Amino acid sequence: MITKLEQVIDLVKSKPKKRLVAAFANDAHTIEAVNNAVELEIINAILIGDEYSIRLVCKQLNIDANKFTIINEPDEVKAAANSCNLINQKEADILMKGALSTDKYMRAILNKETGLCPPNGVLTHIAVIENPAYHKLLICSDCAIIPEPDIKQKQVILKHIIKTANAIGIEDPKVAIIAATEQMSVGMNACTDAAILSKMAERGQITGAMIDGPLSIDVSLDLEAAKIKKMTGKVAGDADGMLFPNIESGNVFYKCCTKFNKAEIGAFIAGAKVPCVLSSRGDTSLTKLYSIAIAAAF
Repeated sequence: MITKLEQVIDLVKSKPKKRLVAAFANDAHTIEAVNNAVELEIINAILIGDEYSIRLVCKQLNIDANKFTIINEPDEVKAAANSCNLINQKEADILMKGALSTDKYMRAILNKETGLCPPNGVLTHIAVIENPAYHKLLICSDCAIIPEPDIKQKQVILKHIIKTANAIGIEDPKVAIIAATEQMSVGMNACTDAAILSKMAERGQITGAMIDGPLSIDVSLDLEAAKIKKMTGKVAGDADGMLFPNIESGNVFYKCCTKFNKAEIGAFIAGAKVPCVLSSRGDTSLTKLYSIAIAAAF
């Protein structure tokens, strides 16, 4: 069973290499992460950005720039658009954000003519978290894109959580539908949506996972809390995945894991034509490497 993000790298190494294109890949963390993924034989890489800056960073990091295909495009918006074009031309399998801002990266993906979002598609942020305070990897969504998903969007998010779990070797994952309470409160949309989704799973309308909700965070992750509150389902205290009711709760959980527990993260966008690595410009090269590995496994 995979319990560490570094084990995902070993898993991906056993699969055919993917082709990654990094949009506006001028920064050291992106180049270092891509280089490490190439060295580990996870991917082949195309770097689009200011060629002079890319080669300078490679020189400073003692990286052989010739191991990448480098396409010169000094404009970050055009670099993102060109990266999407390569995906659409089936010349790459994974998109990665470099030194450009998230809003420009997302605009390129969402462009109706040249982007990567299918008609009526639902993009969602998937985070795979290795938290020292938890006994296994935890797949969380949505922490960064959808402000307040409706129940149809939650069904799509659930499918992506399940697919991610399967991709990293977790069959029949246990997924908690998160709310502020594990009690059924009809006045809270998070509770009613969770109850509907759980019933849909029970009746075979959502397959491939054990789904329960509403569940609070403590009941989802702490077996002792689940026992005290007399929650006896298979998900309680042992969740593999968590679907959050809104972006605030997901984002706060995500950042508390990284800031207070020094958790490691791999994150990407699911729902586009290909997995799209979405990490902060301030993220470490290790976080970006793990994100590449998760995207390559998906």
